[in-house]
Amino acid sequence: MAIATVNPATGETLKTFDALNAGEIEDHLVRADQAFQEHRSTSFAYRTERMLAAADLLDADQDGIARTMTTEMGKPVTQARAEAAKCAKTMRWYAQHAEALLADEHPDPADVSDSGAIRAVVRYRPLGTVLAVMPWNFPLWQVVRFAAPALMAGNTGLLKHASNVPQTALYLEELFRRAGFPEGCFQTLLIGSGAVEDVLRDPRVAAATLTGSEPAGRAVASTAGDEIKKTVLELGGSDPFIVLPSADLDKAARIAVTARVQNNGQSCIAAKRFIVHEDVYDTFAEQFTDRMAALTVGDPMDEHTDVGPLSSEQGRSDLEELVDDAVHQGATALCGGRRPPQHPAGWFYEPTVLSGITPAMRIHQEEAFGPVATLYRVADLDEAVRLANDTPFGLSSNAWTRDPEEQQRLARDVQAGGVFFNGMTASHPGLPFGGAKRSGYGRELSGHGIREFCNMTTLWYGPED
Repeated sequence: MAIATVNPATGETLKTFDALNAGEIEDHLVRADQAFQEHRSTSFAYRTERMLAAADLLDADQDGIARTMTTEMGKPVTQARAEAAKCAKTMRWYAQHAEALLADEHPDPADVSDSGAIRAVVRYRPLGTVLAVMPWNFPLWQVVRFAAPALMAGNTGLLKHASNVPQTALYLEELFRRAGFPEGCFQTLLIGSGAVEDVLRDPRVAAATLTGSEPAGRAVASTAGDEIKKTVLELGGSDPFIVLPSADLDKAARIAVTARVQNNGQSCIAAKRFIVHEDVYDTFAEQFTDRMAALTVGDPMDEHTDVGPLSSEQGRSDLEELVDDAVHQGATALCGGRRPPQHPAGWFYEPTVLSGITPAMRIHQEEAFGPVATLYRVADLDEAVRLANDTPFGLSSNAWTRDPEEQQRLARDVQAGGVFFNGMTASHPGLPFGGAKRSGYGRELSGHGIREFCNMTTLWYGPED
């Protein structure tokens, strides 16, 4: 893929960028390593001041960077502004909490006295330069949720962003520079995916984090494993949205629409498989389908647009293949299922609800990355749990029930990194985020996320003779 800004609402190429050559990549690596030697020794007060400055700058830039994101990947501009605001909030959260999250731990001397120690300390130290391989779907948020904790911990960052959001990527480098972080502390690498392996193998790179597809995660994990370097992976998802008889059906159907079509349906943690108890299936299906069909598809710069275009022509083709395969094998499109005729230009696709899904259909196992929902009717809680887990992914999940026993069962048995009861899955700086199975490993956000790229060091003090 060329490194370029291509407006997905029109298909027009607006700006192209040259990939860095080997010498330029080396210059970035040198600066990152030099910056780490300085940044690792700075105080939390120093880092906090700069992270708060970055948050203030991002707030001031909110409208401009939102329009850049919308131009590059097509999300409705209202959602782009909300993404920028969430990033500023997360920067402030880590600025305020990092020192406490990484404070020295002091084991009880009585617990370690038989080791010969008079005292011991556990200290969190930064690892070094972290390579971040990030996707286009949340071009600010995916980066900030790594960068804010990494920089506050004393690490430096190299960003290899998706090739279709180069202007957003360059903005992030400039943002941290303007905020006063040391030169080279956070840099964007305009490189193709073929250059990632060499960067990751470089001894000046200590670790990597990736959000993206399963094949991309496998490639980065393989290289990092060969180099014995730490990785955090957040990969695909096919999240279940379970609706049981005690649910508030009106609220569940309303939230289900947002959970499916947020970011034009291009979110790893979007609800994708709607698993509904037979006692309430017909009511939920009617409300959900009516709401999906009523969404406004159009220009993502229009404040009234609900669903904009998919990010690329290939992305739309991939989605169409999944829908066409399901319909060919007997699934029914309750709404949508085609390109909207009123938008012949750009990469638009109608919000779609499919029923009658069987395991033989590709969409039963593969992630649908766009505004397409699949509906399943189940007889009881046992069948709902089995179906929820019948996927190679395990990122997050939604469960709508007001029955405490059902909640306990779902919390115990759903194989995912999160179970959200009576609400939509979302990421928050104070909560750990990540998945199970082929959705990846490690955690972002919260104290768990900031410690992922720290060296947990044991300090042992013996008696002085």
